[in-house]
Amino acid sequence: MGDNKQFSLLPKIINGGIAGIIGVSCVFPLDLVKTRLQNQQIGPNGERMYKSMFDCFKKTYKAEGYFGMYRGSAVNILLITPEKAIKLAANDFFRHHLTTSNGKLPISRQMAAGGLAGLCQIIITTPMELLKIQMQDAGRVAAAAAAAGKKVEKTSATKLTVQLLKKHGILGLYKGTAATALRDVSFSVVYFPLFATLNDLGPRKEGSDEAVFWCSFLSGCVAGSTAALFVNPFDVVKTRLQALTKAEGERSYNGIMDAIIKTMKYEGPTAFFKGGACRMIVIAPLFGIAQTIYYLGVAETMLGIKK
Repeated sequence: MGDNKQFSLLPKIINGGIAGIIGVSCVFPLDLVKTRLQNQQIGPNGERMYKSMFDCFKKTYKAEGYFGMYRGSAVNILLITPEKAIKLAANDFFRHHLTTSNGKLPISRQMAAGGLAGLCQIIITTPMELLKIQMQDAGRVAAAAAAAGKKVEKTSATKLTVQLLKKHGILGLYKGTAATALRDVSFSVVYFPLFATLNDLGPRKEGSDEAVFWCSFLSGCVAGSTAALFVNPFDVVKTRLQALTKAEGERSYNGIMDAIIKTMKYEGPTAFFKGGACRMIVIAPLFGIAQTIYYLGVAETMLGIKK
């Protein structure tokens, strides 16, 4: 992926954007469940709002209905287009330019290309994740307040954005940037080389050195879910730092190390893998779809470019 002699950036950007829109529309409810599981804290007597992924699904659907499962999706769909476009196109760009003169791309350079792609995307990912997480977690906070006999004012992505801009300026939308970079750079360092390796192992299309459709799809799924589990501890920390609204009595965090120390102290090491299964289920089809879009050459067809 991205190692051809001729390199055209525009179709790769378009393919990334299309992949992001289709992927997030399919897996968003799972992402919402993942966020709520990661944000819930265990009470002093071991009580918790959600017992499992399925319990969270059931309670969310019962309390908020079908559309409640898509809370925060508008922000995500709006920003996922440039986010995925940057991530996938940047990886191809760096792979192309890091390829040696003899056409080889050592694993160290593959990891460097992936890491640089992950670093490039955070300019979009950070505000997207911040707003998405706040909207996704709003139902959990409201439910906790209702259980305590209190009411939480409803919010929206627009209202939240305006509040952040008024209070902190543009930097208010970049709360948790370091944690986002830690997660996304690590994810890309693992995902892209692993995908390329798995994709190279599969059969080729007749008369071409490109992998067959199902091989690219499965490679994307396996590499995505593996990388997702690997960086889940970073995702838990990022999610907790970006959850601006807390239910009464919940802990707040002052940076990455404070979040790590408090989570370890009060909840133990297993807390860093909360929502891990959900995240794997979310990421697997998301990146499987992304690689499928590349395989089909949707943008190339739209632009009249022969793939």
